[in-house]
Amino acid sequence: MHDLLAGIATGLAGGLTAGLLGVSPGGGLVVFSVLLLGAGQHVAQGISLVAQVPPTSLAGIRRYWQSGNRTPLRWVALLTIGFVAGGAAGALAANHVAGPALRWSYVAYLVALDAMLILRGGREKSHDEDNVVRDVSSPALLVVGLLAGLSSGFLGIGGGLATVVGLSAVLGIPQHQAQMASLVVSLIPTTIPSAWIYWSEGSLASWPVLTGVIIGLLAGTDLGARAANRIDRTTLRRAMIFFVSLMALYMTFKALW
Repeated sequence: MHDLLAGIATGLAGGLTAGLLGVSPGGGLVVFSVLLLGAGQHVAQGISLVAQVPPTSLAGIRRYWQSGNRTPLRWVALLTIGFVAGGAAGALAANHVAGPALRWSYVAYLVALDAMLILRGGREKSHDEDNVVRDVSSPALLVVGLLAGLSSGFLGIGGGLATVVGLSAVLGIPQHQAQMASLVVSLIPTTIPSAWIYWSEGSLASWPVLTGVIIGLLAGTDLGARAANRIDRTTLRRAMIFFVSLMALYMTFKALW
């Protein structure tokens, strides 16, 4: 029962951040698994990847859809192709890297994303463009998916942070649209190859913990998405910068101690 409740708390925290920021819950789950469950780095990454196999982002997608945000199927297909290829490669590499090195890699990844979000500050588009679907080149979408997949497999996260930052900060997609696209891609079980590699290496928590995490994700993602659709995109971007900065600081502390 203790493991189940701890898992629910971890999943709820990860789901809230996922729905609010429109990212897959992986980034938050790694941090919350270390913080709330006391999991080691490889186990925390295994929890994150396995918990994202079920379609826990459905409720969040529905909330974004009701607010008029759309994701072209071409975007989803290209992002997914890149993601699956990058995810398998990243997971294979991660299991040959020591825990401390993975933590420092995670910190460097978060700092890089933070810098990209901050630099995007002066590039906001008008509110009228929020629900206009832009034409984005196929190679650009494949590269975003590939890099998101690499970060997912190597760091045990969902890749949603990289997807949102790549679409919004690099390709100029409006924030809510980028978040919707990230959640739609996370609906596809793209983490299965990575999760299987972690599973086969024994980097996994107990079934009560995993069950609790999934239950918490379902509830938390819906609540977070409801809140996101009541917040303007500038505030959402600032919230993401704040959240990513907190994660980077915490993981730096864990790497040092």
